[in-house]
Amino acid sequence: MSLYGLAVFSLVYALAVASPGPGVASVVARALGRGLAGAPAYIAGFVVGDLLWFTLAAAGLAMLAERAHGVFLIMRYLGAAYLLYIAWRLWRAPAESLQATPAPRRERPLQLFLASLALTLGNPKTMVFFLAVLPTVVELGRLTAAGFISMAAVIVCVLPLVLGGYTLFAARARRRLSRPETLRWVQRGTGAVMAGAAIAVATR
Repeated sequence: MSLYGLAVFSLVYALAVASPGPGVASVVARALGRGLAGAPAYIAGFVVGDLLWFTLAAAGLAMLAERAHGVFLIMRYLGAAYLLYIAWRLWRAPAESLQATPAPRRERPLQLFLASLALTLGNPKTMVFFLAVLPTVVELGRLTAAGFISMAAVIVCVLPLVLGGYTLFAARARRRLSRPETLRWVQRGTGAVMAGAAIAVATR
């Protein structure tokens, strides 16, 4: 794979990751609700999910994805259910000043990883990119082992950088909240965003 082709893929992939969608919405909403806690494990699920979709596309298994429609439908609903759960938690969270609020209960890294993995595998935006858009950018039929590794490395580097940037921005905005009334509206607003993302995942 040429450096030009790898650069084109890197740019297109970065734009796809950064564009608004259920994944970005969940990362931002979660950081607004819980800060940086658990962010690495949560983002790792997105990375593994994208790598699985990339491997599926590179191996020419788009037909298998169509035949296994029921499996991906289940994954989609699991991801949507998790988003709804987070939305419900944010909506019901007590509106207290962050300085006076004890640290939220920690979620297990494996739980966070599996939740974002399920969301990625069932995300229509991710499916469309790897199974429909990617073949128009890269000739997957002529992809060598070195090219596959190079593109996988781009995914491993670009996705955490982009989603990590969203996470840091949202966490910084969260730390600046001091009035309980403001916090209540932010929590409920992000909860509504999460619920909207869940509906988008489940209905597309």
